[in-house]
Amino acid sequence: MSLDDFLDQTIYVLDTETTGLNGYPSDLVVDIAICRVDPKRGTVDNVYSSVVGYKTEDWPEETKNAWIFLNTDLTVDAVSEAPDAKKVAADVANILKGRNVTAFNKDFDLNRFLYHPPWNLHNVIMEADCIMLASKDVCRIEGLYGDYKWPKLEEAYSMIVKGDPADIRGTQTHRALSDAVMASYVLIEMYRNRQYPRKRGSMF
Repeated sequence: MSLDDFLDQTIYVLDTETTGLNGYPSDLVVDIAICRVDPKRGTVDNVYSSVVGYKTEDWPEETKNAWIFLNTDLTVDAVSEAPDAKKVAADVANILKGRNVTAFNKDFDLNRFLYHPPWNLHNVIMEADCIMLASKDVCRIEGLYGDYKWPKLEEAYSMIVKGDPADIRGTQTHRALSDAVMASYVLIEMYRNRQYPRKRGSMF
């Protein structure tokens, strides 16, 4: 795909909040959101957002006390009352089928979670460039061994994006929709500065 073709492409930016960092099958997606981004116009549309429902009475205490429930406004009760995970997964697949999709940390969201049941998005979507990896050489935060470290979303947003178009007011909520919007604006600003996609001529 040429760069000119890329400029006319819509990208879907997703974010997940999970019960842990290990991924499937030990951890679960409990919050998911999708934004539709037009890099050329610089627009972000909120397409989908849902808490993901499970039978939480079967959860071990470790899951009920996951970081996401102790440090955000998302609760175990909200998960219990949310639409079933299989229904949410079907909604997400219908929205993203055949679309160009990315996330701030694409490997985490896709490879650890959304390419596994009940999501099964492998071969459903087309992957666009990882926003985090593209922002690494833009933020240039010193890491170990003389290399730049992978920036956190809040770091990339504060260092790359002008103003506060995601309206976070200095505080990342760590909820899926808010984080997806933040990541979308990081992508847009890098695109404007010809820093996204990372390789000219391809978004993949």
